[in-house]
Amino acid sequence: MLSTILVASSAAVILTLGVVHLLYTFSGPKLTPRNSDVQSAMETSSPVISKETTMWKAWIGFNASHSMGAILFGLIYGYLSVFEPELFFGSIYLTLVGLAMLGGFFLLARRYWFSAPFTGISISLVCFVSGVAIWWL
Repeated sequence: MLSTILVASSAAVILTLGVVHLLYTFSGPKLTPRNSDVQSAMETSSPVISKETTMWKAWIGFNASHSMGAILFGLIYGYLSVFEPELFFGSIYLTLVGLAMLGGFFLLARRYWFSAPFTGISISLVCFVSGVAIWWL
């Protein structure tokens, strides 16, 4: 039971971060540059890979898809830990994929992001690892 609570809590943290990030992507100034000239330049510049988009549109798309990935992780791992614990905890594949995803988020947050997502992801990672370890002990 404790292992289920811990992994579900891990999933809930990532789900929450994903939902908040998606809201910030499409509303409010949270993900806009402080320097308005930077946003103007992004709106008029295309990436080298294609002139079919702008850096600003790509920025919005990357942020939205990043959020969707976190939401998907939270929904799937939350569901599996609560409603299909035998399947989740019995699958080395599912636990390793979850660990790899959280580990990747952890490294990205440490290197490129800021303290709030890093703290949330750290808590999520500790809950996930603890939940899996408790199940197997």
